[in-house]
Parts: sequence; C-alpha cells; structure tokens
Amino acid sequence: MTKAEKLNADNSITLLDKIYSGVLQGIPKVSDPIEVFASDYLSKNPDRRTAVKSMMHNQIVKCTATGVATGFGGLITLPVTIPADLSSSLYIQMRMIACTAYIYGYDVHSDQVKTLVYACLVGLSVNNVAKQFSVKAGMKFAQAGIKKIPGKVLTKINQRVGFRFITKFGTKGLVNLGKLIPIVGAGISGGMNLVETKAVANRAYKNFVEGDFTVGEPMEPDGEVYDGEIIND
Repeated sequence: MTKAEKLNADNSITLLDKIYSGVLQGIPKVSDPIEVFASDYLSKNPDRRTAVKSMMHNQIVKCTATGVATGFGGLITLPVTIPADLSSSLYIQMRMIACTAYIYGYDVHSDQVKTLVYACLVGLSVNNVAKQFSVKAGMKFAQAGIKKIPGKVLTKINQRVGFRFITKFGTKGLVNLGKLIPIVGAGISGGMNLVETKAVANRAYKNFVEGDFTVGEPMEPDGEVYDGEIIND
C-alpha cells in the first residue's frame, strides 16, 4: 500500500465516522437518535422483521425522491467536499443499516458493528476478509462471535472499506453529468439512488436479520432478500 493510498483510505473512514456519529446521535431538527428512530418502527409494527421492512421501504423512498436528499446535505456539515445529494444518500443508507442492526440486537456503538455497517454500505464481503486471517467465520456470524472479531481483522476490513468507498462512490460524478439536463438528470439521479439503496437494503437484511455476512464483493446474492414490499408505516 502506498502512502497516498493509505491516506485516501483513512480519509474515507474519517468521512464515514462523521456520518455514523450523526446516524447514532441524530441531527437536531432533522433526524432522531438511532434508538428513537428504531423504537418508532418497533412500536408501529407487530414484529422486528416487519418493522425492518417498513423502515427500509421508507428509506428507499427518501433516497429516491428528488429534493429530499439534497435537503439533508445542506444540514450535515462534513469535513470534506462531496456533493450534497451524495452526502445525504450516504446518511440515509447508513442510518437504514444501523437501524436494522439495532432492531436485531446488535451493539451499534461497538467498533465491530460499526465496521460491519461500513462493509455493508460499500458491498464488502466480511467473510472473505476474515477467512484471509483464518478466522472461523463460517457462513454466518453469531452476535457473540462478532464481539470476538480480532482487531487486526477490523483494521483490514476498514482498509478495504476505504478503497471500496473511493471506487464505489467516485462514480457518482456520472450523476452530476446527468444533472446538466434538469429533467433527465433528476431521473438519472433518482433511478441510481433507487437501485443503490435497494441493494444496500438487501445486504443489510441479509447481514443483520439473517446473520449472513458472505454478502458483498466478490460474492453477491443470487436473488433479492428484501423485495421492496410496502409494509405498514
């Protein structure tokens, strides 16, 4: 790893840490802390699975709708320069993952779960990284097993996340080109957010509801786990 590559990866993790902090603590007059956010869905649905699906549906709608995401961007102060629509999309997607983890009893304040949330966001297979360190991950991580993930594995995952973040979200420049044509551009942006957020929802569901962390590069699921079904709000 070159010095420049390490710096880019570190900067990416710094950005994700900033967004994650906002996800957990909430943003005044914009969004509730993760505990309140999750509790609201739990109180309005008969079980955890239905609550998660309802929450995912609403977050997909938020990310897809034009104007809503950009509004978030203006309210989140980030230490780096990125497009407002991208910063808001990342916030909504990360909040969706963290909420799923919280509802299913994971400690979202732990370094282990935070790292898994990042990996889920960028589509990284945790098992693939863990196997390189001879960690007996198997097909699924139990919650107790997650607490025992060695620090060196977390470090390696975060390095991969940093590189993957740059590669994955660097392509968002294509969206900005589309916006040069107002109406068509809005459709391109909304469509890409729909596809991306739905993919993130599927990974979050597979990871934290089913406990399967094999999802992500280089191995993607054959079919969708969360089908976008509209559940009670």
